Amino acid sequence: MDRPQKKRNLTIAGTDIDEVKRLNSQSGLSYNEAKKRLAEIYYKK
Repeated sequence: MDRPQKKRNLTIAGTDIDEVKRLNSQSGLSYNEAKKRLAEIYYKK
């Protein structure tokens, strides 16, 4: 018996959107998060 496959969320070019989101969530700080942390450190002085 075959398991039902999860419908993949793909772009026109074939990029798996859900996979990209999953990998991005593991990549660390976003640009805006980094800016915010640097500003917090700078203005505490």
